[in-house]
Amino acid sequence: MDEIIHVGPWGIAGAASLILANAAASFWLRLGLEKKILIGAIRAVIQLLLLGYVLVPVFRLKSPWLVGAIGVVMVLVAAREAIRRSERAYKGAWGDMFVTLLIAASITSWFGTAVLVGVDPWWTPRYFIPLLGMLLGNALNGITIGIDSTLRELDEGRSRIEGRLALGATWWEASRHAVAEAVRLAMMPTLNMMTVVGIVSIPGMMTGQILGGTPPEIAARYQIIILFMIAATVAVGTVTASVITVRRLFDDEHRLRVERII
Repeated sequence: MDEIIHVGPWGIAGAASLILANAAASFWLRLGLEKKILIGAIRAVIQLLLLGYVLVPVFRLKSPWLVGAIGVVMVLVAAREAIRRSERAYKGAWGDMFVTLLIAASITSWFGTAVLVGVDPWWTPRYFIPLLGMLLGNALNGITIGIDSTLRELDEGRSRIEGRLALGATWWEASRHAVAEAVRLAMMPTLNMMTVVGIVSIPGMMTGQILGGTPPEIAARYQIIILFMIAATVAVGTVTASVITVRRLFDDEHRLRVERII
């Protein structure tokens, strides 16, 4: 294979200059996003560089406790971001989404490393941490859509839901359509990506492996595995989050409590 080309500081600086296109578009259209673009770019650079340096000793030590601690922190941040991005929420949503992401992403990550890739031990940081990160990044987007859509349906469709309840429907029968719509919306980005991958786009993970020197055919196999892992995590996470959200908005008497929506 060709020698790996290492990117230096000037390469990073040159890439950062491309963000000026976003700032120019915001300025021209008066979107007022210039400050957010600048802050987002700076945070991305700092966070990614720190991650790169932090992972060096983590990969070397190969401690399951350290890997577990990093995983929990990643899930905590992902749950916080999922709630923060949603226009609506409810009391206790952060804890619910933490448990949802922890279960969905952890199980899929374990299955991917231990069963599909065959890593021994399955928690080997070089494999587990990047996989968990990719799954959480996609799952939190799906969960955000799921929560927001579910709460919007319950809030704006209150009269329709209460009409069903008045006719004897249970909380699940009255709100099932809200969950179904939320899951449909959350799954669409992943399904759309699956239809064009390899033809219109080369996913970031596969691109990174190829640039890092991995043979394209091997990178493609890894990408297939990860793509299906992402689809499963988004589906499980969104369904769980939407059902929990709906249940939190009903009391034990099957009454809709929209006042719980924040």
